[in-house]
Amino acid sequence: MSFTGKQAIVTGGGSGIGAALCRALDDAGAHVVCTDIDELAANRVAATLSPRARAARLDVTDGAAVQQAVDDVVARTGRLDLMFNNAGIVWGGETELLTLDQWNAIIDINIRGVVHGVAAAYPQMLRQGHGHIVNTASMAGLAAAGHLTSYVATKHAVVGLSMALRSEAVPRGVGVLAVCPAAVETPILDKGAVGSFAGRDFFLRNQGGRAYDPDRLAADVLRAIERNKAIVVKPAVAHAQWVLSRMAPVMLNRLAMKFLATPSPPRVNTG
Repeated sequence: MSFTGKQAIVTGGGSGIGAALCRALDDAGAHVVCTDIDELAANRVAATLSPRARAARLDVTDGAAVQQAVDDVVARTGRLDLMFNNAGIVWGGETELLTLDQWNAIIDINIRGVVHGVAAAYPQMLRQGHGHIVNTASMAGLAAAGHLTSYVATKHAVVGLSMALRSEAVPRGVGVLAVCPAAVETPILDKGAVGSFAGRDFFLRNQGGRAYDPDRLAADVLRAIERNKAIVVKPAVAHAQWVLSRMAPVMLNRLAMKFLATPSPPRVNTG
């Protein structure tokens, strides 16, 4: 599959994985609409891309706004080839400390945001007879660990939605991909801490202290689209955990208990 001339929308494109996807798509010749609730961030990313790229403010919790974003691309170009439902947030910490407002926020963005993207893009792709929907989930959508309860719940939902939709969509000409990375070097590693949550240190303990590069992940995603794969799991350690979660889920749960019982190492100030 060539990405040259393809029409793409990326949600949460103002930073992290979304920004990397915008860069990779632009480099591959696609026409990218970089959207984010932070319009300034979206503009900053689009300014680094080719003149084909556009930026727009988009709140994925607003279903009508997501529909309008899709309609605008279709009205301008006649089609939408690629929909990246990437926007997301995380809360990390003891589950009993989460407020209902925090639960509602993560459900609204991580689940309803993806649903809004699917509801807007999928019917259009069926009408045109082709397209690809890419949903950013997480390794947390394949294996469960405490202190990320709300995030795990929402990302499991995204994986389930993606796999179910794929079984309908692929025979009708529309690809669906679930992206399930472990920790990626993005601002999300330093956000959403509740209670005693160790944030970045928590996320990186199982990856040797090093996060996966977002541009490398974006390249992985584009290759997976070209091959019409169902799921991307990166890096290799995450893939091994995924295999273990399928073969021995109880064992993985015990390992998660041990992981939570082990204090994070003190942070070293390298600045």
